[in-house]
Amino acid sequence: MSRVMNRFLRYVKFETTSDENSNTVPSTKNQLEFAKILGGELEEIGLKDISVDDNGYVMATLPSNMEKIVPTIGFIAHMDTSPDMSGKNVNPKIIKDYAGNNIVLNEEKNIILSVDDFPDIKNYIGETIITTDGTTLLGADNKAGVAEIITAIEYLINNPEIPHGTIKIGFTPDEEIGRGADHFDVEKFNADFAYTVDGGPIGELEYENFNAASAKISIQGTNIHPGTAKNMMVNSMLIGMELDSILPVNERPEYTENYEGFYHLVEFNGSVEKTEMAYIIRDHDMEKFNSKKKIMEKIVEFLNYKYDDIITLNIEDSYYNMKKKIEPVMEIIQLAKKAMEELDIAPIISPIRGGTDGARLSYMGLPCPNLFTGGHNYHGKYEYIPVSSMEKAVELILKIIELNSLGTQL
Repeated sequence: MSRVMNRFLRYVKFETTSDENSNTVPSTKNQLEFAKILGGELEEIGLKDISVDDNGYVMATLPSNMEKIVPTIGFIAHMDTSPDMSGKNVNPKIIKDYAGNNIVLNEEKNIILSVDDFPDIKNYIGETIITTDGTTLLGADNKAGVAEIITAIEYLINNPEIPHGTIKIGFTPDEEIGRGADHFDVEKFNADFAYTVDGGPIGELEYENFNAASAKISIQGTNIHPGTAKNMMVNSMLIGMELDSILPVNERPEYTENYEGFYHLVEFNGSVEKTEMAYIIRDHDMEKFNSKKKIMEKIVEFLNYKYDDIITLNIEDSYYNMKKKIEPVMEIIQLAKKAMEELDIAPIISPIRGGTDGARLSYMGLPCPNLFTGGHNYHGKYEYIPVSSMEKAVELILKIIELNSLGTQL
């Protein structure tokens, strides 16, 4: 199992940060380079039908070695890392026999992974943990998933006596900026169902996620010299602040949990003359999701009446709750749940307060719930992953394949 750790440590050295301001596909050229490297590795270990397209999507097949026909399963992970923090020159630290104490990530900058701030780390006392050096993210989201999938499939190739149906694997670019499924060819992938391996701590099994939309707001003010501004100046920044103040305070991310949705102001750039704002709108419930969008529209309508039509609003849906598409095929959730239970992994079935490629893929005809990778504190310098959780993720992929090959009644 050290193979999964070594593979992961090798992958995180590749800078694959995605860029939401780019119009190319993939959004950064390093992702395409990494895709080509993965394609070469898949060929080396013996997979078939390997393709790396110009958009950076990697696909490959492990053909069935059985006469019996069983469903074709896919396993999917994304190659990019979040632009929230640098993924360049990642220098992981390996903490062996973790003692349950604070971990000094960077002594020079006094960056400490504190057990008071992150108490879950005490669940891994005595284990090997991989952390950052405090200056970058780690990249377990989602290079851990890539490493776990390839390691599991490599194990099957090296042990051909283990029966299995046809297995498809796919790696996508730009998931972190919401474009991971944009150019995914579901027909070419040709799986009956799939799992993204893109979750967090061990045990996560997810088939519900937010309905999501983005809102872009532009406010055109009037800038007049403040000495002569009376009855003429219109300060667009103040109107932007007024708009935000009308939204319900208790529906901000910092005050919500579980199935509670939110409005999240993610960008505010302004001057007296002009202000640009960006929100993301989230809710698991479609009715509440649509209501949130309508409230945003009504607020803008009111302020346009008050300030004489100086605000423009553009709301675009991003993705929807996959629950609607998974409920008709709940046997794929039961398959993963049974596999976890046979491995003594306690399933944690909870709604994703976010989205995955699987959400969009489910609406594109490929039911695709989400499995854990084992990582914690994604998108920042306090990210870490226990090696034992990565190993369990590999075992889980193999167990799902095994149960599927047996035609287990669920």
